[in-house]
Amino acid sequence: MSHRSTFARGGFAPVLCIAVGALVFAGCTDNSTDESSSSGASATVQINVVRVDEIAQTVPEKIRAAKKLVVGVNVPYAPNEYKDDSGKIVGFDVDLMNAVAQVLDVTPVYTESDFDKIIPAIQAGTYDMGMSSFTDSKEREQTVDFTTYFNAGVQWAQQTGKPVDPNNACGKRVAVQSTTVEDTDDVPTKSAACLAAGKPPIDKVKFDRQDDATTALVLGKVDAMSADSPVTAYGIKQSGGKIEPAGEVFDSAPYGWPVAKGSPLAEVLKLAVQHLIDDGTYQKIAENWGVQNGTIQQSVVNGAVN
Repeated sequence: MSHRSTFARGGFAPVLCIAVGALVFAGCTDNSTDESSSSGASATVQINVVRVDEIAQTVPEKIRAAKKLVVGVNVPYAPNEYKDDSGKIVGFDVDLMNAVAQVLDVTPVYTESDFDKIIPAIQAGTYDMGMSSFTDSKEREQTVDFTTYFNAGVQWAQQTGKPVDPNNACGKRVAVQSTTVEDTDDVPTKSAACLAAGKPPIDKVKFDRQDDATTALVLGKVDAMSADSPVTAYGIKQSGGKIEPAGEVFDSAPYGWPVAKGSPLAEVLKLAVQHLIDDGTYQKIAENWGVQNGTIQQSVVNGAVN
């Protein structure tokens, strides 16, 4: 299974940087580049979405009265959620949540948090929900409920023309973002298989930020990277041909928005997402960010596969 884990972020992040907008691999990026000005990548899409009365009327009273939805988010994790040059939080997740909020006739209030603190804050009532590329897992469903909105897997990348087999990367240096499941499960499992076969282990290189992991690959500091499929696709697009996919997407699982266990908000969000799926808005948003390969046809509450 892929995607961000519940563990605290940490570890050493080497200072490796990319000037993405100019596609010159020197200087720095903080993953906050305005996509409208960088290598033709997608910008936030402007879509007119109107309130849907029969769904808006089901919003929990506290949220409906406040007319706002407090959303815990951790950035950067482009293209799902990150900051543009003005410091505004943007991305695929953001555009979709903005559309959901319009259906519900509430204002989303994006509140930055450490990733591992979002679910506890939801449990404490500080946030109404989380939005940070969470994988809906059986383990997490023990503490919160999820509304699914996307399907993502693990996708490795390599330097262009320098093939790496994810299933036989023994002895290779592989970049991951700290505390993602690529860090805690994917690469360690593959490395253990190498050792069991009498081969050298994978040299896992951890970064606090995904953009630093991608930059390390672009600069040849590592042989490959492992990340969520939409994140890898975005990194490849931004690299200007410097990196490419290594193998196929695997271990697909749903992304979901966590809410308090037993909260009616989960069902409300499901109805709003389904409305956007059915009227084509959801697909338009996904295509704008280049993540249409992970779109779903039906949103569910607690759709974990593992």
